[in-house]
Amino acid sequence: MDPETGGPEIVKVTPLQQMLASCTGAILTSLMVTPLDVIKIRLQAQGNPLSKGKCFLYSNGLMDHLCVCEEGNKVWYKKPGRFQGTSDAFLKIIRNEGIKSLWSGLPPTLVMAVPATVIYFTSYDQLTAILRSKLGENETYIPIVAGIVARPMYWYNYEVLKKWLCEKSDLYEPTFMINFTSGALSGSFAAVATLPFDVVKTQKQTQLWMYESHKMPVPSNMSTWAIMKNIVAENGLSGLFTGLIPRLIKIAPACAIMISTYEFGKAFFQKQNV
Repeated sequence: MDPETGGPEIVKVTPLQQMLASCTGAILTSLMVTPLDVIKIRLQAQGNPLSKGKCFLYSNGLMDHLCVCEEGNKVWYKKPGRFQGTSDAFLKIIRNEGIKSLWSGLPPTLVMAVPATVIYFTSYDQLTAILRSKLGENETYIPIVAGIVARPMYWYNYEVLKKWLCEKSDLYEPTFMINFTSGALSGSFAAVATLPFDVVKTQKQTQLWMYESHKMPVPSNMSTWAIMKNIVAENGLSGLFTGLIPRLIKIAPACAIMISTYEFGKAFFQKQNV
């Protein structure tokens, strides 16, 4: 028993162990979510083939990548094949190209996403521990402060949902399913709230790349607010939420897998440290 709180004594997890847990979560998330993005891009490419020099935004739920279309048909997103939908694409890619094609582009994703995710999750936990030691365990704004440094708001929703689900279940410590559910829901909330900015970011990236690749002067109306106003003028308010369903389908499981694996890893190391 903890003499200060009266509850069970909490065994600390070292930063190295936190890094190992977050690294495992990042790898599992990339392995499980990358096929969804591969299929999405293949479906998009067949309706609107990418010519040489065009680019698209690739995201696996952990990190975004701006990719440039190369010449020829040797790159994975320009392989031939007519798909009738997600399940049809999934089956045809496996049958005609082999199951490995579902994880095309995985190595660069791991190289970029794993270090960033490890730093992000470890920093959040370390900051939270420091703030709670200074300000007390019950300060509700601690996740917000730590989240602002690590990643805005996602963490606040996660901590609130996890605490609420524990109280409803009369549990002192969250289970794997509580962590999984909290991660999925908080990831979904964050995905909806940040989607308009993600739509603007995608347009800004592709437009800037186009102007720079053709050595054209960049227009002065490339600010976030200007692009947002253009989107609303052309497509209405719904234009700011383009791609919401695919984003939720991808981000919700990515967040759930990442956070539940991370929490499971920390729990495992806590038991080892006892």
